[in-house]
Amino acid sequence: MSGRSIVPRALPRTVRTVHVLAALALATAVTAGCSTPQPRVTGAAEEGDGLVRGEPAPSAASPFWVDPDSDAARQVRAWEKEGRDAEAKMLRRISERPVADWPAWDDPAPGIRSAVRSAARTKKTVVLVAYNIPHRDCGLYSAGGAKDADAYRSWIGEFAGAVGDAPATVILEPDALPHITDGCTPPEHHAERYQLLSEAVDTLKALPNTKVYLDAGNPDWIDEPAKMAQPLRQAGVERADGFSLNVSNFQSNDSVKTYAKQLSDAVGGSHFVIDTSRNGNGPLSGGREEAWCNPPGRGLGTPPTTDTGDDRLDAYLWIKRPGDSDGTCRGGPPAGDWWPEYALGLARRAAT
Repeated sequence: MSGRSIVPRALPRTVRTVHVLAALALATAVTAGCSTPQPRVTGAAEEGDGLVRGEPAPSAASPFWVDPDSDAARQVRAWEKEGRDAEAKMLRRISERPVADWPAWDDPAPGIRSAVRSAARTKKTVVLVAYNIPHRDCGLYSAGGAKDADAYRSWIGEFAGAVGDAPATVILEPDALPHITDGCTPPEHHAERYQLLSEAVDTLKALPNTKVYLDAGNPDWIDEPAKMAQPLRQAGVERADGFSLNVSNFQSNDSVKTYAKQLSDAVGGSHFVIDTSRNGNGPLSGGREEAWCNPPGRGLGTPPTTDTGDDRLDAYLWIKRPGDSDGTCRGGPPAGDWWPEYALGLARRAAT
């Protein structure tokens, strides 16, 4: 895995959140270019079951929704009760900022509806990650996905139906196109994958207030932007709002923006978003093994915002959930599990 580690998604936070942690066994070998220890997913309360999210947390100047019952928010409350006020204050650098939700792989609708209802109270936009493509992650940390094409179509339909007319930004299938480009996904799955992604773009863009960004990896993974141009076109980038970069990775803003502009030029000027959740100190240096997996010394990057100063850069987003483990490397818990010590370190070394 070199691209990045896919992150966990924790969706529906309610007074009592039902966690469905997808704990997958680590693959024996991680090949360069495959990126992604799996996302954590959570179940959510059904409408009318009496469970609701807490009061929205502050969202600063960002237009995006802050989950008031995220792992970080609950950790802050726990530490305050324990008298660990300094640590709780530091962790607010995560808990009071918007991060993406990754809806459940089996039943995405309840969690999305819960997030949408909470976001509506403060007129904010939810950021969601659709991550369930068949043959996902080449059998590595986040192996799995929908069992077949029809199951995926049903899943993305439920996803879209739950979003409805709510303001939403969707990051569509992290790794899916880069894994075609780097040869990790077997050729026999390429045509189906392009078709499913193209259909997903159309399904989501049929919604009145949803923006869609196809994932395009990062500069450390697919080193030549031109290699991603044709895959993006085949997946329908011209009908989407653009592409996403650096999901769950640590590449610096400058290097990603340089790459993004070259790729944008290659696909007709498409816009893009950048994951800055953990890139405040850039990538781990020295060519160390699994540099993407819980690397030490990293920090939070640019807080989520649409004020980017760049006409084609639509937003800096926290797509990876800061504090969620990349995997059991470097003493971490399973991929997608909340790791408060790592989260605190990211907060302490925040870029801003």
